[in-house]
Amino acid sequence: MKRIFLNLLCVAVFCALLCGTVSSAQAATVIKLGLVTPPGSAQNITAEKFAELLHDRSAGKYEVKIFHSGSLGTETEILQQVQMGAVEMAIVTLGPFDTFVPQVKVVSFLLLFRDYAQVDSVLYGPLGDEVLALLSRAGFQGLSFSENGFRNLTNDLRPVHSVADVKGLKIRVMESTLHKELWRTLGANPTPMGWPIYSELQQGTIDGQENPLWVTWTSRLYEVQKYLSLTGHVYSAHIDIANLGWYKNLPQDDQQLLRSCMKDASVYQRDWNRTQLADFLAKLKKAGMIVDEHPDVESFRSAVLPLKDLPMYQEPETKALLEKFLAATQSAS
Repeated sequence: MKRIFLNLLCVAVFCALLCGTVSSAQAATVIKLGLVTPPGSAQNITAEKFAELLHDRSAGKYEVKIFHSGSLGTETEILQQVQMGAVEMAIVTLGPFDTFVPQVKVVSFLLLFRDYAQVDSVLYGPLGDEVLALLSRAGFQGLSFSENGFRNLTNDLRPVHSVADVKGLKIRVMESTLHKELWRTLGANPTPMGWPIYSELQQGTIDGQENPLWVTWTSRLYEVQKYLSLTGHVYSAHIDIANLGWYKNLPQDDQQLLRSCMKDASVYQRDWNRTQLADFLAKLKKAGMIVDEHPDVESFRSAVLPLKDLPMYQEPETKALLEKFLAATQSAS
């Protein structure tokens, strides 16, 4: 009789544990997070670290399902889905945001930042928070900036040392009014398109593109691009966002948890990105790319001075924000 009782007790305990496991799994809130890049890339590094931190710090209350490699569409299409609430979160390059919240374009102003130390002192502070707050106008909750990195020009036609060498190049640009106007000002033929662009480069639909080194390496663009110029012409950020309504409906403690997890994930990703730079450059050289490590950046700077006076920067709020960033970067020099 005693043995039967013990056996029944063991069965009861096992069932309780099993039910508890099932109940816990059912209770987890699944968050859909969209991005266009494949595993191993900068956006994914942020997303995966965020998913890990949120799972651990919420004791399994939240699970993040990452939709990578453009499975939800282009970055603009992902932003539209977040805006509508079909997707809760996303990590998107800053460029496409300027069609939703025009003021954000100031962060991508040509040669605004000199180096990563200046980026950290200016963007990851009160001015950056001001930009994130503006996103609520389009239905987004800005959580943090993470890092794409300084963008560099590649092409398959000729070396580019000065701005004169850019003339006539068909350059893929992000779906961004600023980037299109920037390359038109530099004398190129800018062609906005989503990502990926390997086939378009391979087929000669476009001559070149501009992206941080990690993108050129992980997307294997060295196979279809011969020349690389370390122009560092734009510091390219990612913006880590949530749907505003969904976020505001979370308990306040959970809102803070999401924000802190994303900020910590972005710090982790920025450290990862910067420690890889020398390695990415060495790999691209070894793969056969011809690299100009010291192009005439001042020729680019002089050519785009008129950008500040373009109509897109004359809207009072945008103009004021740009002046704040220019003043901040000058004082941080």
